[in-house]
Amino acid sequence: MDTLVTGEILAVSLFGGVMVALMLGYPIAFTLPGAALLFALVGWLLGAFDPTYFNALPLRYWGVVTNEVLIAVPLFVFMGVMLERSQLAESLLNTMGELFGRMRGGLGISTVLVATLLGASTGIVGATVVTMGLISLPAMLDANYNKRLASGLICASGSLGQIVPPSTLLVFLAVILQSSYSQAQLAMGNFTPATLSVGDLFAGAFIPSLILAGSYAAWVILNAMFRPESAPALRIAPEARRSLARRVIVALLPPLLLIVAVLGSIISGIATPTESASVGAVGAILLTLIKLISEHVAEKREKDAASNFQFNFWIGVLAAYLVLSFIAGGMGVLMLTMALLVSGLAITLSRASLRQKFVKILDEVCQSSLVITAMVFVIFLGASVFSVVFTRLGGEALATEFLSSMPGGVNGALLTVMAVMFVLGFFLDPFEIVFVVVPIVSPVLFAMNVDPVWFAVLVGMNLQTSYLTPPFGFSLFFLRGVAPDSVTTIDIYRGILPFVAIQLLCIGLVWAFPTLTTYLPKLIYG
Repeated sequence: MDTLVTGEILAVSLFGGVMVALMLGYPIAFTLPGAALLFALVGWLLGAFDPTYFNALPLRYWGVVTNEVLIAVPLFVFMGVMLERSQLAESLLNTMGELFGRMRGGLGISTVLVATLLGASTGIVGATVVTMGLISLPAMLDANYNKRLASGLICASGSLGQIVPPSTLLVFLAVILQSSYSQAQLAMGNFTPATLSVGDLFAGAFIPSLILAGSYAAWVILNAMFRPESAPALRIAPEARRSLARRVIVALLPPLLLIVAVLGSIISGIATPTESASVGAVGAILLTLIKLISEHVAEKREKDAASNFQFNFWIGVLAAYLVLSFIAGGMGVLMLTMALLVSGLAITLSRASLRQKFVKILDEVCQSSLVITAMVFVIFLGASVFSVVFTRLGGEALATEFLSSMPGGVNGALLTVMAVMFVLGFFLDPFEIVFVVVPIVSPVLFAMNVDPVWFAVLVGMNLQTSYLTPPFGFSLFFLRGVAPDSVTTIDIYRGILPFVAIQLLCIGLVWAFPTLTTYLPKLIYG
């Protein structure tokens, strides 16, 4: 048999074998390189693979560990875990529930708003779904919300962290697609290839993520209008309304400041993604310190006095930031942030009770961040071994031939890729799909003049949809783990179906109108 045909057969077998092994539950970090090495050995014995191709691996690994953009990943993970451990969502949801709760569907709208802010702040889907399931689901059940509407809303809105910037998935997509995009342009004779940055993807995903969140809220409003019993209004005690405006500012202003600082600095070009991620990590520590200090004040004084303390503090901070930004620019804002951080640390460490709480939170955050970061990067490195073997066995050429021959041209090829990713998303984690599938198909699609930002956002929305789809959607399992027994698995599965339909409609909207993803990057970066 011809060695070319043998290599192609081995490449297809390698891809299929890896998919089967992952679906059986074998860890991807060892499945990818293990299967690749096994098929490389077979290919070498059959004369279809040259082991000297592995000489490229040290350079690939060196490129990963020295890639400045990827340093943003552990920092974003740290920021997200710190905000999740500081229980920022609880106070935010309670306050937003009081703000909107007097209208039918108001608590559901509050859930979408809080989940969107958490998605932009943490970017960790599992943490957001679990947090919202522990806080928001009991509140909606107590308010006599329909169980299916409540569970579906939490699963859908909790998964927004997959696409809402700054998403770690978008960071890895930017790194992977940047190389594929440059290679595709060089292959087409463009020797001054355009670059693709994390900022491009963050800007491109901004409008689609808002459309998704708005669509979820619209579905809640429609339910409240046509099925009032499914999303009733809350009864808010008159005394609870007195300081509501202050509490809204106290709950909403800190995460908004953090999001604006992180996203604003990236999109505006003031800072690189890594620098912005470090700002987010420092900001998360600062928010945690302020929360601990305010809780300490609440123990020593009346509750209203503690609320007034936080209100006056954040209003003063906002005013100081605005003044310093005009007087000294970014340096003045940075100096104030460091001054607040040092002061918060000094106050926290000087009191034994505060010091114990902060050290406990910091220890948990560092351990979780280390585990998550190590897991993702080990998968990334294993994917490099798979990529080398699959490509050199002829798999990339086979994929190019297969997608190029699809009926419908570019749309047919892209639809095929999206359908494969959607089905794989039932069984595999999004990071696994991004590391395995995207490097194979992206060069082919870019050679067919598919816009990389548009493609990346479609991939993110597609993987988010598969995160929700029964029977194996990960968000469904996350919620099932924390939902009370009164909410059955069937309730969760049936509740998510309307949101899957909404998700598919939004994907179709972005597909039909690519400018929804390309407008902001072109406006900002030209």
